[in-house]
Amino acid sequence: MNDPPPHFKPSVAFSVFLAANALAALFSPIQDCDEVFNYWEPTHYLDHGSGLQTWEYSPEYAIRSWAYTGIHASITGLARLVSFGGSKIFEFYFLRLALGLLCALCETKLYSTIARTINPRAAVFFLMILIFSPGMYHASPAYLPSTFAMYTTMLGFSAFMDWRGGIKTSQGIMWFAAGSLLGWPFAGALILPFIAEEILMGFFSGSIFETAWRFLDGSVRSVCILAIQVAVDTFFYRTLVCVPLNIVLYNVFSGGSRGPNIYGVEPWHFYIRNLTLNFNIWFWLAAAALPLVLLQYLVIDGASSKQTLLRSVVSVSPFYLWFAIFTLQPHKEERFMYPAYPALALNAAIGLHIILGNFGKSTPGTLRGKISPQFKLAVVSLFILGSFNIGALRTIGTMTAYSAPLNVYRPLQKAGMVKAGDNVCLGKEWYRFPSSYFLPNQSRARFVKSEFTGLLPGSFREAQEGSGLFPGTWMTPSGMNDENKEDPAKYIDIQNCQFLVDSKLPSAPATSLEPDYISDTKHWERLSCKPFMDASATSILGRILWVPEWPLIPAKYRRVWGEYCLLRRKQA
Repeated sequence: MNDPPPHFKPSVAFSVFLAANALAALFSPIQDCDEVFNYWEPTHYLDHGSGLQTWEYSPEYAIRSWAYTGIHASITGLARLVSFGGSKIFEFYFLRLALGLLCALCETKLYSTIARTINPRAAVFFLMILIFSPGMYHASPAYLPSTFAMYTTMLGFSAFMDWRGGIKTSQGIMWFAAGSLLGWPFAGALILPFIAEEILMGFFSGSIFETAWRFLDGSVRSVCILAIQVAVDTFFYRTLVCVPLNIVLYNVFSGGSRGPNIYGVEPWHFYIRNLTLNFNIWFWLAAAALPLVLLQYLVIDGASSKQTLLRSVVSVSPFYLWFAIFTLQPHKEERFMYPAYPALALNAAIGLHIILGNFGKSTPGTLRGKISPQFKLAVVSLFILGSFNIGALRTIGTMTAYSAPLNVYRPLQKAGMVKAGDNVCLGKEWYRFPSSYFLPNQSRARFVKSEFTGLLPGSFREAQEGSGLFPGTWMTPSGMNDENKEDPAKYIDIQNCQFLVDSKLPSAPATSLEPDYISDTKHWERLSCKPFMDASATSILGRILWVPEWPLIPAKYRRVWGEYCLLRRKQA
């Protein structure tokens, strides 16, 4: 009997996943302002009684779930207890590390399932793809519903793929329901291939009633999750509300001047370019997985059973389904792909496993049989190491280029620096604000007018402004709309700003609405300045990869830098 291919024990795999996710939690820049304003700020409101409020949290629209936010607020609340009421920055990173831990547990679960049900070597490939891909570096610690759906996707895949101890359909339905209801409703599309497989298997095996019972069991579990969510959201909004339904209604059935398309549309090839950047060759292997599976089972291994072929096709199908659905949508964002990242890694691992399984054979009399094992090893090593190096260079490049917003606020934590009622203002850098967790409790984030003409967040009603518990969750704020129309009331006069965050980039000349505050030494002094890459002035190579500042590298390929600063108003 042949020994199985070597692979890591689950405990070792978990340690590797956790280490990679912890690094991401500590150093990964926040990719999307939606993460801050729709999730970090409401969590800060629940924890500290203040925060910025988007229109999505207005009871008039209610397309964000307080149940989802409340789960995370309990984790930051635990951080506050552990630190004995210490720095809010500690709460921020504590939650990020907790998300990285949860992601590592889910990754390990799916890794173990792949090792048991597909092949241990494919499981090792799955592990390597996840820990070395820039996409997972950003996604694993992100506080986003799409990331939460990514976690539950891994658990749902594990349940549907692992028939050890019985078919776990009801468990799989529950996990996908949790990701769709508490996270992102559209993540439910990933379950469709598994549901189709269950129906086909039940029909052809004559066990359709057992299949129907498992569906019913999973549906009851899902309804229980929905009932708890509706109860929590109704408590906070003080009106009966079903947030997942509201999300679907807004994103699918809105039209005209409403709906997601008003926030920008992208060409059909957006996700091809994005996934190539974030997963490089693994994306293309994932895209080739289905043809490779069909070739393997229909041509090379013609004796394989139809059930084996069906299981393999079902396992690789979710990625294609997800990619097709979101490629057809005009409004595209990188985070929309997060739920399918595990499916991409699984496809790529299966594809590489099939290729190496055939490339490594030494059948006498064939061309591949004449190739030396040493040469085959060298080719495979160069392929894999090349992919890992490209991924590492992109990760390092992103971390070093855009980390300034997570670092410039630290002087505000010094004793006596901030007085009660001080405003920390944001102009053109509003969308890079890392959240109120980086501000002392006695200060507030405010906006000053810039060239941006869309709708900015307002502020949650604080306890002294309303009655009852968390008045900001149920009192309808003024100036909100779902058409991204600017509200002038969201701005304050620059004279009311004690602190200001601004950037100075070579490619961004000053304007009347965005003056060069950093150079205005008459009114402002620098408290903290960090280098920040000027993407518009940097070559495409410097934008997508880390390029060292070595003299031997031509200047046109190096990265161009600007400044990102926290300023303090000088006393008159």
